[in-house]
Amino acid sequence: MKSTTTIDPNSISTQELHQLLLTAIAPRPIAFASTIDQEGKVNLSPFSFFNVFSANPPILIFSPARRGSNNTTKHSFENVKEVREVVINIVNYAIVEQMSLASTEYEKGVNEFTKCGLTPIASSKIKPPRVAESPVAFECVVDSIIELGAEAGAGNLVICRVVNIHIRDEYKGADGKLDTLKLDLVARLGKNWYTRVSEASLFELEKPIYTKGIGVDSLPAHAQSSKVLTGNDLGRLGNTAHKPSEKAIKSTKQLSPIKAVLAISNTEEKYKELHILAKNYLEEQKLEEALSVLFCAD
Repeated sequence: MKSTTTIDPNSISTQELHQLLLTAIAPRPIAFASTIDQEGKVNLSPFSFFNVFSANPPILIFSPARRGSNNTTKHSFENVKEVREVVINIVNYAIVEQMSLASTEYEKGVNEFTKCGLTPIASSKIKPPRVAESPVAFECVVDSIIELGAEAGAGNLVICRVVNIHIRDEYKGADGKLDTLKLDLVARLGKNWYTRVSEASLFELEKPIYTKGIGVDSLPAHAQSSKVLTGNDLGRLGNTAHKPSEKAIKSTKQLSPIKAVLAISNTEEKYKELHILAKNYLEEQKLEEALSVLFCAD
């Protein structure tokens, strides 16, 4: 068992806890929030304490936390309490530097649209403008605000109901829907780190919605304790709908490489070689064959 550090959150400073949380809980999407105060002054600021929480009704939540340095609240938070509307603009790589610039602690009343060089464009149903360069913008009304504390670092949940959505057509695929590759989204990590959703970083994983996987516990015991197969390998195998049939196992046993491995007298070595063969099949996207191999020794 590898060593583990255990931390009571009350035993470290708010600043240390803040950095720990932001580094561990990542990547986080970015809400580039445009708001307006009662005098009509616009504010634009990014928040990575953000996500979608409901589709019916469509609810987004972001949290402008109290400043850790002096326990003051941010202009965006003050604005949504005055005018309960906000546009949550989505951030992609094309505007990431301008988004970062907008996070500067400018004085109240300074328009970050002007400072970061982004284009304000009128919203259809609410007062705050949206970012013209953003691939997707959500016009929202603020349903409620939940203040989580009065101390420095405390979050403030701004619960936003989407009333209008703007999608730039260049970010759609041939099917007319948003295209993940074209979006080129960015997300926040800890400290100064960000990540980019590029093709090289993407992978697809089929959800077990329509089938019920047999589970890792249904795999042969030797496979469950394998030093060759990873946890991901076992999870993938356990996500299959059925164990291999007797016919499939019998057919697999007739294969020359399998015959050679099954003839090994040392049980531990035999299992190891079977696991290597199964892993090779997995890498070739041959899931059923990999599963059959593992059941050959049972």
